[in-house]
Amino acid sequence: MSRKCEICGKGPSTGNNVSHANNKTRTTWYPNLQKVKALRNGTVRTIKVCTRCIRSGAVVKAV
Repeated sequence: MSRKCEICGKGPSTGNNVSHANNKTRTTWYPNLQKVKALRNGTVRTIKVCTRCIRSGAVVKAV
C-alpha cells in the first residue's frame, strides 16, 4: 500500500527533527490521506486522496 495521493501524487517527505540541543534525527512526514468513494472513469471506486484535493474539489464524491 503506497502512501501517495491518487489525484495529485503527493507522497512522503523526509527531513530532520531538530531538538533544542541541536540534535538531529531523521524523520518522515506523511500526507493526510483519506479513503474516499469517488467517481473514476464512470465507476465508483475507493481511492486514497489527500485532504487538499478533497477540499479543492478535485475529487467528485459518489452519492
